[in-house]
Amino acid sequence: MKCVGMLYRTALIVFTLGAIAAAQNPTDLSARPISNEAVFADFKDRVRGYTENRETIESDMPALSKQATAEAIAAHKAALLKSVLAARKGAVRGQIFTPEAEKAIRTIIATHYSGRDSMELRKEVAEAENKTVPVKVNAVYPEAAELLEMPAKLLLALPELPKQVRYRFVGNNLLIVDRENHLIVDYMTNALP
Repeated sequence: MKCVGMLYRTALIVFTLGAIAAAQNPTDLSARPISNEAVFADFKDRVRGYTENRETIESDMPALSKQATAEAIAAHKAALLKSVLAARKGAVRGQIFTPEAEKAIRTIIATHYSGRDSMELRKEVAEAENKTVPVKVNAVYPEAAELLEMPAKLLLALPELPKQVRYRFVGNNLLIVDRENHLIVDYMTNALP
């Protein structure tokens, strides 16, 4: 009888220790933090989704001839923008800059721009003549507004974008802008440290 009691106590101790270990090291993947690698892979897939969709829309349009006039090029560009906007109807902020991507990108920017560097970056962004840019998804970045070039060290640290889009700062916001039609694809707020 003593053996059975000892067996029950041992089993209870093993069970309790197992429960404590499970609570300290959850196996539920939703409880674990997502790695930056996974976050940036998702971010790049979302950007690629936009660029592939835009490329498909453009390939379905009549091609421009090599002797196209400025008016024909402008008309083609306007038709492409109209088609892309129609395809993106209902697009909202955060479809590319997910909360996880925003957090990881803010960390990168803060890591590369701290102290004096941060103040210089904020000053450069504040002095840019792009305050009239409407910061919203599917708005068009005005061609007359200054295109503030991203610092090289920041471009090297941020997730690489396909050639069809680029990063842009407007105020404290980081935008993804289509290079050809100047469409604001998505943006994140409070990007600067």
